[in-house]
Amino acid sequence: MSRRLDVLKAIKQMIAVALPNADVIGLDNDDAIPTRPTPGGRVIVRSGDPGEPEVDLCPLTYNFEHEIPLELTGWDAGNKTSEEVLDEMMVPIGDAIEQDRTLGGLCIWMEARSPLTDDVFLEGATPADRADLVIVATYATTNPLT
Repeated sequence: MSRRLDVLKAIKQMIAVALPNADVIGLDNDDAIPTRPTPGGRVIVRSGDPGEPEVDLCPLTYNFEHEIPLELTGWDAGNKTSEEVLDEMMVPIGDAIEQDRTLGGLCIWMEARSPLTDDVFLEGATPADRADLVIVATYATTNPLT
């Protein structure tokens, strides 16, 4: 497997562990977006854009800053507002990144950018809040396709 795909799968797994009550979706063809909201929220991990690598010539190394978008959705759950659920989702993701910035050695460095939040309005649906955030994974390979 390529480093790009290894990093994406590891990020999805990291989020699934950090948010055990949320639906974490992405990368696998069998991951269908659930139609009913989960009280723990939903996270969609997108493939993102590895961008153009910086190239070191000796030894030949391709250095990527891969921007991986996450779409988080939180619904009203019992006595918590959707904004509170969303916040309770972002904090563990941030903590997981801080605990292992190298993603088990797959990355040189990993960090999250500040999220953009917004309300989601769907007629007849439970009120929801949404956050778009980006995880930037910096990693190096000897081949831009692996």
